[in-house]
Amino acid sequence: MLHIHNGDSSANTLKESGLAGDILPFREALSEGPTPQGLSLQDWFSTRARFLSSDYGVDVEACRKSLTDQHEVISRFREHQEVTIWVGPDLLCQVTLVYLLNWFADQKRGDTRLSLVCINEFPGLADFRCLGELNPQQLASLFDQRREITDRELEFAAKSWNAYCSPDPQDIESLLDEDTSAFPYLHEALRRHLARFPSLRNGLGHIGNRALGLIAEGHRSFKSLFPEFGKSDPGYGLGDAQFWTELKLMGRGKEPLVIIGGVGNLDDASANGFHNATFELTATGAAVSDGKTDFIELNGVDRWLGGTHLTDSSYWRWDEENQTLIAVASR
Repeated sequence: MLHIHNGDSSANTLKESGLAGDILPFREALSEGPTPQGLSLQDWFSTRARFLSSDYGVDVEACRKSLTDQHEVISRFREHQEVTIWVGPDLLCQVTLVYLLNWFADQKRGDTRLSLVCINEFPGLADFRCLGELNPQQLASLFDQRREITDRELEFAAKSWNAYCSPDPQDIESLLDEDTSAFPYLHEALRRHLARFPSLRNGLGHIGNRALGLIAEGHRSFKSLFPEFGKSDPGYGLGDAQFWTELKLMGRGKEPLVIIGGVGNLDDASANGFHNATFELTATGAAVSDGKTDFIELNGVDRWLGGTHLTDSSYWRWDEENQTLIAVASR
C-alpha cells in the first residue's frame, strides 16, 4: 500500500496512526507558478524547480532533485497492490489530485488499484478545512471510506489537468460547463482559480483584493493577516509562503499598494522572516481597493496562473459581476 498525501502535515499524522503502508508527502505547490503544456519530464522539473527556488528561497538544484526523487517513488507504484491519494477540497489539493491522476491515466497499472480519500467535513468538527486538522485516529478512520477511481474518472482528471495547464484559460470555463460531479470539489476549486485572474474592476485578483480589505480592517501584521485570510478564504489552501508571494506582488512595482516593514530582503523566504512582516496601505492601495484606479495599468503584469502566462501585451481579466473571463490584447 502506498499513501500519497498533499504535503507533510497529514502524511506525518498518518504515520502516527499505525495504518499499514508506505507514506509519501507530495511536496509541491502546483496551484502556484507556471504549469505550461508540452514540456518533457526533465524540462517540467527544471521549470518547477526554478519557480519554487525563486519564490520560496530554496536551492534550485536541491529542489529539482527533490522533485525528481519524489517522482521516482511514485513511478514505482506497481510494487504496491493499492495507491491511495489523500486530499482536501481546496484549490491546492484539487490541482494536485488532477495532476497525479493525469499521470496515472497514462500508466499501465496492472493489478494496482487507485483509490481516493477526499472530504470536506468531519463529524464533530464544525469548521473543518483540511486533513491536517485531524488527529491520527480520526485520519486513519477515513481509510475505510476510500473509493476506487475508475478509468472514466481518470480520463476526466486528465482533461481537467490539460485545461488547467492550457495557455487559454477559457478551456477551464468550457470544462466547468461539463458534468464535474466525479470530483465534487473540483468545480468550485477551479472557479476560485479563475477568480485569481486580474479583476476587470481594478486589476487585482481575488486574493490580492481580499488581502487589501483585511489590511484596511486592521490586520496589519502577517501573524494577524494570514490566519484571518485562512478563515475567510480556506478554499484556496494557501500556505504562509504562498500568501506571502501575493503580498510581495502588491508591495513592489512603480506604484506599490502596501508598504511592507519588519523584514529585510523580501525574497528571502528560507527562514520564514516574513512572519514578522507588517503592512500599511498606501494611497494607491486604497484607490485600487476602491476600484478608482487599476493595479495593472500602474504596474504592468508578468505572472503565471496555471498554464496561462499573463504579460503586458496579452492577458485575461476576470469579470466578477458576470463570473467570466475577458481577453485583453494589450495595456
